[in-house]
Amino acid sequence: MSRARKLSVAVTALLALASGFAGVSAVAASEPSSHVQPRTSVAGETYVIGTDTTFAPFEYREDGELTGIDMDLIRDIAANQGFTVEIKSLGFDAALQALQSNQVDGVIAGMSITDERKLVFDFSDPYFDSGVQMAVAEDNTEITGYADLAGETVVAKRGSEGETFANSIKDEYGFTVKALADSATMYDDVKAGNSVAVFDDYPVLAYGINQNNGLKSVTEKEQGSSYGFAVNKGQNPELLAAFNTGLAELKSKGDYQSILDTYLEQSVPVAASGFFGLLSDSLPALMKGLGLTLLATGLSIVVALVLGVLFGFFKVSESRVLRGLASIYVSIFRGTPLLVQAFFFYFGLPQLTGQPIDVLTAGVLTLSLNAGAYMTEIVRGGIQSVDPGQTEAGRSLGLGYVTTMRRVVLPQAVKIMTPSFINQFVMTLKDTSLLAVIGFAELTYQGQQIYAANFRTGETLLIVAALYFIVINLLTMLSNTLDKRFNK
Repeated sequence: MSRARKLSVAVTALLALASGFAGVSAVAASEPSSHVQPRTSVAGETYVIGTDTTFAPFEYREDGELTGIDMDLIRDIAANQGFTVEIKSLGFDAALQALQSNQVDGVIAGMSITDERKLVFDFSDPYFDSGVQMAVAEDNTEITGYADLAGETVVAKRGSEGETFANSIKDEYGFTVKALADSATMYDDVKAGNSVAVFDDYPVLAYGINQNNGLKSVTEKEQGSSYGFAVNKGQNPELLAAFNTGLAELKSKGDYQSILDTYLEQSVPVAASGFFGLLSDSLPALMKGLGLTLLATGLSIVVALVLGVLFGFFKVSESRVLRGLASIYVSIFRGTPLLVQAFFFYFGLPQLTGQPIDVLTAGVLTLSLNAGAYMTEIVRGGIQSVDPGQTEAGRSLGLGYVTTMRRVVLPQAVKIMTPSFINQFVMTLKDTSLLAVIGFAELTYQGQQIYAANFRTGETLLIVAALYFIVINLLTMLSNTLDKRFNK
């Protein structure tokens, strides 16, 4: 969401809040009462809704746009109740973390209603009754039921009904359960032979099989939980009420059943296009992701360069305080995983400050602070690698410290540092792929969205890797050319 739009939404919310207070004051003046009713109208409001990335037919991308049962439901309910939604496709685990850190107002992601989750979230009325099935690779003739799983490993989606069911019978049948993040990854794990079977929600499994995902179901559906729309406990009750009202109206009009029929009654398998057809279909989304990758990389490198030069000079300073500050900064950001830093800035920091952070800002903060720590050591090493006699010679000629550094040391240090800077630039570009876990729609994220819908993981990742290879090599050649021109 743009800053202008955020400001507009914030002003609207403040005006609505002020209007609500005025209304409550008027009621209190004319009708004494100690009970104040919460706001119940959602008309004109905008809510940010988190969802999964790879849970077809409930949410997936088609022609670059989010679609599926969940997406149609939330959009139709929003239209019915007069509010608007902004969808953030984050992944299931990340969506729940975003909800708990108030980065989103609600989550709809094929989320089973369980007693444990009810302790943390408030749920809507159920909108879909789920169930669990087991599937194996389509060429597997050995596994035909639970009894054949003894001593084997199966896979299920982390936090799903499938994982709960698999864990409930694993001791009885003697198998091990492995949890992965999304359906597409699970199916690939089975096809690769790392697991012999997958437990997944039956409509998701059926849709994948219909899309030629290389699996076949071998058991009947087991009764599972129901799906619900979730908000943080005690928050956004008006949104929850509007969802329930809108869902009831969609059911009464027959629109709800029409949505289900659109995605679940697909009996004709979809024919897979060739590799070049996949390339043609995928390229628009991948180029959009590549643009965001380059944007995040460019912004991060600029900030990291400033931080690296600043703290690099601190590192070689005569001041113990400045050296200490630089050492602490470098130790923190070189001593913690980049993925943990990304989670902290996008999920943890908003919880600590109460202020939401958009995904681009969180991504640039993560990459720039991390790369800045490495650039600090590059600058320090470059300066200290210059022969100390050069500094002494400059000082003996009457030059001050700053002039000596600027005229004598730095020109030599820059030549030494340039190859390392180029290497760090390449590393930062590749590190942007890790931001997919927080929903930043860069190149890797777009690739995940594509193979989540078509289940052609190998071919899609080959295209993504080729794009990274081409861009990184072009940028490396450009950097080397500039290095030779200015430093040789």
